[in-house]
Amino acid sequence: MLSVIIPAYNEELSVERAYYTISEILQNAGIVNEIIFVDDGSTDRTYETIKALAEKEKNIHGLHFSRNFGKEAAISAGLASAQGDAVVVIDCDLQHPPEKIVEMYRRWEEGYEIVEGIKAARGKESRLYGFAAKQFYSIISALVGFDMSNASDFKLLDRKVVDILNRIPERKGFFRAISFWVGFRKTTVEFEVRERMEGETKWSAGGLLKYAVSNISAYSTAPMQIVTVLGVMMLIITAIFSVWALVDKIRGIALEGMTTVIIILIFIGSIMMISLGIIGYYVARIYDEIKGRPKYIVSSSCRSGEEVK
Repeated sequence: MLSVIIPAYNEELSVERAYYTISEILQNAGIVNEIIFVDDGSTDRTYETIKALAEKEKNIHGLHFSRNFGKEAAISAGLASAQGDAVVVIDCDLQHPPEKIVEMYRRWEEGYEIVEGIKAARGKESRLYGFAAKQFYSIISALVGFDMSNASDFKLLDRKVVDILNRIPERKGFFRAISFWVGFRKTTVEFEVRERMEGETKWSAGGLLKYAVSNISAYSTAPMQIVTVLGVMMLIITAIFSVWALVDKIRGIALEGMTTVIIILIFIGSIMMISLGIIGYYVARIYDEIKGRPKYIVSSSCRSGEEVK
């Protein structure tokens, strides 16, 4: 059986289309399936739409979060609930082409344990967004050691991979990267990102920036090394000014100007504040992890028309 995980946040206009499109494609391909909708604390009627579908269909499992926990948490909840021998994650807006699921499934039948959906084209997006995305994936690829330049959440995972991901206790993971990290036999399927047919994107510029910073810090301590680099820079600058001051002292010439002193003090203070900020961010992540709070809270669920509170 194939489990299809569909995270949804304020997607009441997309839920039915996503279900019937995916269900028809899988049925025509002869693939037994279950479809898991994870409502990430939507403020519209997304979960009511999921429940209505579950009352009519037999292969739907719906989860509803008590609040918005984020897409990574929604994917984690779907993976924990999936019963299939293979699991696919796909966006509710169907910008990931659902017909590619069949191609992924066939590759899995060939023995591949992870089938990555790789973007052949990113679709319509602004130049600034495209540039920012390219830079982010360049950085994250360099940090994790894998080429993630066109990576996405659209992928198929074997049961053994899902079981391992479910055992990872990390609260703030990065699904796109962690599937590279676990290893296993991989292959790729290319797809072109489609335009959203209903609703609007849920990502803002600020949200994307926060997402990028969080994921970079989750997979690398490289930002911490910036503190060391800045410290070495300051040591070199201090040594230069010390030698300069010492030579002038020997020559009987006083070092001139308060401006130089003020600039140096501001420079040192700025580096110290940046360094403390970087260290503080990692300490905050450690604090979040050791609190041991759950990744998400499921307030209600439904399966085949029977709601469980």
